[in-house]
Parts: sequence; C-alpha cells; structure tokens
Amino acid sequence: MVKIRLRRMGAKGVPFYRVVVADERSPRNGRFIEELGYYDPTKEPSVVKINVEQAKKWLSQGAQPTETVQKLLKIAGVQ
Repeated sequence: MVKIRLRRMGAKGVPFYRVVVADERSPRNGRFIEELGYYDPTKEPSVVKINVEQAKKWLSQGAQPTETVQKLLKIAGVQ
C-alpha cells in the first residue's frame, strides 16, 4: 500500500519534514516514490508548502495519508 507521510530532515533539535509518497514497508527516511512538499514547524507561524495537483493525483489513486499529513493537507487546501 502507498502512504503519504513525513520524512524527517534537518539537524538534531531543528527538524523540518518533507511530505513524500512512499511504500508503507519502507523506513521513515528510506526510499520514496515522489516528494510532494515540505513542512517546517520551527518557523513562526509554521510553513506548509504542498504541490496540490500532485497530492490530489496520489489521493485519487488510493494513497493513504497519515494523520499528521491529513491535517497538513487540510491546511494546504487539498481536502
């Protein structure tokens, strides 16, 4: 099954995340199929940038977002 989830990047204590499409069996920071955008919670206010067209395409093909990504998609105006 394909999931839309976060991939942690950045140094220790200063994380930012990339929103990626990946097989659910691959590790958190492992192989992914496509990068859809990023999320930076360290900025004030938090920065969410997601490619809306690509996200809608993957959702229509049956990709399941995680709970956190679902909230980010709502903020970005995808759902």
